[in-house]
Amino acid sequence: MVLGNAGGVGAWFSEPPNKELACPGNTAVTMNKVGKIRLLLDELEKETSGNDDATFAHNFDALELPSIICSIVDNLQPLLRPYEAAVYWFLFRHSIVETGQQYVRASTKGMRKGVITSSNSQDGKMSYSSVQEALAQLEAKGVISKAGETTREGTLYKVNLPEEIDLCQQQAASRIEEVSPIVDEAKELDYYNIAENRLKVFERDHYRCHYCNKQLTRFTGTLDHILPVSRGGDNSFANLITACLHCNARRGNRPVMEMYGNSEEKAR
Repeated sequence: MVLGNAGGVGAWFSEPPNKELACPGNTAVTMNKVGKIRLLLDELEKETSGNDDATFAHNFDALELPSIICSIVDNLQPLLRPYEAAVYWFLFRHSIVETGQQYVRASTKGMRKGVITSSNSQDGKMSYSSVQEALAQLEAKGVISKAGETTREGTLYKVNLPEEIDLCQQQAASRIEEVSPIVDEAKELDYYNIAENRLKVFERDHYRCHYCNKQLTRFTGTLDHILPVSRGGDNSFANLITACLHCNARRGNRPVMEMYGNSEEKAR
């Protein structure tokens, strides 16, 4: 997307001030331009999230499903009401489990049956209001989010993993005392190449980039060496931090403090 073309943001903001825009009669013109800017910003946001979606799809490994399910049962399900949990599992099954992606289109009518049996209705189906309430509560808790417009087939939802849900992170923190594991030098534990150990680093850092604080998942996060291997660093728990792909690539082989220095200069 080129921002500097005749219809782009660069063109709108490079126009000379128009004194007539201050007149009440030109309010519609101003609102029209504001609307175009908002649309463009929405498109830019979609492009950014699209990169994350591509990374998720590329790195998704079905062999990690047991670990994800354990995390859901331990950290998410205790926070949900029965209908909310049933709807989440339904969406999870038809998105991540079935397609390896976090998106699924579902309708209120379609979820009335086949999700959970209701004891409050004669036919055993959930009522429309129960489905709508469950979806609304899941959105409010950050468990799912709307990702597209509603069509005849239903609404497009993004199904979040536990590491993307703040409530789950809080639940995990209350269940597990955060203590750095004691590394047995004799065994030379590897927290970079062993998947199980990588998760321990992600969990310690709450699945957030150490540099920009971006929320990540086990599929979109990377590990960065505090002291690069080329300078004598190892794959120990203490020498690894969670980073998004962008920050990890931007740092390269530079010392960590240079990243903080660049961030402070940009903030100024």
